[in-house]
Amino acid sequence: MKNYIILNWIFCIGFLVQLIFSMVWMSHGSSTILFAFQPLLASFLVIYRPTVIKAMSGKILISLLILSGCIASLNSVHSAETGALSWGIWLYVVTLVLLLWQLMGFWSQIENLLNKNVAVAINLMVPVLFGGMLLYLWEMLTVGFDVPQVLLPPPSMIGMAFINSLEMLWADFQQTFLKAVLAGFILGCGSGFIVAVMVDKIPFLQRGLLPLGNLASALPIVGVAPIMVMWFGFDWQSKAAVVMIMTFFPMLVNTLTGLKSTGQIELDLMHSYAADYWQMLIKVRLPNSLPFIFNALKINSTLALIGAIVAEFFGTPIVGMGFRISTEIGRMNVDVVWATIAVAALSGSFFYALLAFLERQFTGWHPSFRVG
Repeated sequence: MKNYIILNWIFCIGFLVQLIFSMVWMSHGSSTILFAFQPLLASFLVIYRPTVIKAMSGKILISLLILSGCIASLNSVHSAETGALSWGIWLYVVTLVLLLWQLMGFWSQIENLLNKNVAVAINLMVPVLFGGMLLYLWEMLTVGFDVPQVLLPPPSMIGMAFINSLEMLWADFQQTFLKAVLAGFILGCGSGFIVAVMVDKIPFLQRGLLPLGNLASALPIVGVAPIMVMWFGFDWQSKAAVVMIMTFFPMLVNTLTGLKSTGQIELDLMHSYAADYWQMLIKVRLPNSLPFIFNALKINSTLALIGAIVAEFFGTPIVGMGFRISTEIGRMNVDVVWATIAVAALSGSFFYALLAFLERQFTGWHPSFRVG
């Protein structure tokens, strides 16, 4: 609590300094000065009524007041002419970021929530605030310092490009993710799992296949992609083949490690029941190897998307995320490039989150998920 009070005093002092010596920035844009004073009210509440942050309503009130300061600075930086901003706005932004950091601390300290849905929402609040803070700083710096859009466009410009190119980006998403990534992911992980069971069942394959698998994992994607394009054509099938090669070995190694992780006591117990190999595999060894298998799936979810996008640089129809990035950067449409990158990041994040959710459902017994 003492640290929070210090941060709020720093904001109050910084606000007073820029108010006296450099408040010109507050005159840019409508209602800027009204919104700019709201975080000051939040600081006074935290300093003189510190109990307000213990209640949920108090946290929401403090959050809204601090976010009003973000609106004020963004309104000013977009309304001012180039070079017309005073140094006071940057002092305001620096001290406001301290309040945003404090705000994330407030929301991360909520415990023992009775409503499970509220708890899930609160757990998402901190990463959302952190991501919003990064976007806020990105927008302020690129617009405030007039960074050339060819080098780094502001998030607002990227958002407009995303909205204006929804149909095109949806077609790229279908081509790259729904076709190449998912097909290659399923084939690569499925074949890696089957081969891992074969290697476990037939010992001499371990000495023959594992070195080849290790060799395949070391192949550079920029060398494999052109060959796959020559073999399977320019459509999504060649990208799926690249993804399959990239995801095969992680699944093979992790599944083998998981199958060997079963304790000797469990195996002896199954032997006492006269269980054969397949019974032990299905009832004991595979369930014990699930954490390792899901670990491989999560690793492959990112490798698959990277592999498909990079493979599209070496030949593709006039659609796809990799094709879009390579062509639009040549046209200097950097905002469309960033919009495509955002689509790839969101799709990869949701794919990873889905696998993490399934892991939680199937391996809830694992010590890594125990609470307390």
